[in-house]
Amino acid sequence: MKKIKLSLLRGVCQMPAYVACEKGFMKDEGLDAQIEIVATAWLVPQKLSAGDCQFAVMPWTRVAAAELEGLPLVLLAGSGFEEAAIVLRHGVAPSEVKKVSVPLRGGIKDLTAMGLIRSLGWENAAQIRQPSGDGAIIALFGQGADAASMVEPYATMMEELGVGRVIRRTGDLWKGAPGCSLATTKPLTQSDPSLVEAVVRAFARGVKFVRENHAESSEIASRYIGINSRFIRAALKNNQPNVDAIRNQKPMDDILALMQQLGYIKTIPTQYRDLRFLDKVSTMK
Repeated sequence: MKKIKLSLLRGVCQMPAYVACEKGFMKDEGLDAQIEIVATAWLVPQKLSAGDCQFAVMPWTRVAAAELEGLPLVLLAGSGFEEAAIVLRHGVAPSEVKKVSVPLRGGIKDLTAMGLIRSLGWENAAQIRQPSGDGAIIALFGQGADAASMVEPYATMMEELGVGRVIRRTGDLWKGAPGCSLATTKPLTQSDPSLVEAVVRAFARGVKFVRENHAESSEIASRYIGINSRFIRAALKNNQPNVDAIRNQKPMDDILALMQQLGYIKTIPTQYRDLRFLDKVSTMK
């Protein structure tokens, strides 16, 4: 068994990786995969580039931006799909929003919020920046914000608990936009392509399993995400992983253009995807 480490976050977008490890899909590929749950997404690029992990499921926008910072990261397969949502606190009308809670700049939760603020008429609302997605959720739950941007299953959980309601999703702005995606380093794709292909194959099986087996997948994910599996099952009715999401060029181009407009990046990156492995796995279905 070849040992690998995966840096993961918490959410529906991470479920294919949880499942691939727990259901033995990684072992079927001769891999002994160890999962590390990272506190926040902005830590992951450095972990990958430093060799602390070999693979990660992380915001694709951070992979793209890493190219401009000299970090040799690359996307391999999609997972998150139209994954962020704007949740409005219960009892607050859209026209009454004065504070919006969003995580640090550069992820899809932040970008969805930035893209939707104008259409929602919230240009004058104060933006409460939090160091992580958890912070944005807590700000909404603790009534320190009128609205917040978050991913699933937390958006559905907020609805189920009566804390708030989803009023917009990423797909309302960018149809087909990917979210957190499977990534690695460019040197690894060159030095050990068979390993990369094996991980992509196991991950793709994980995506398929999640889409077809909501109950069992939710039970597995609950142990990593830390919330009741019923919220995760409910979230899967609204949002499911999509292995081909990173093929959707138009929404990705639109998001990168917004990042440039906001000053997050100076130029548009172009070498942040390697679809060879996903293409090969897709032809074997």
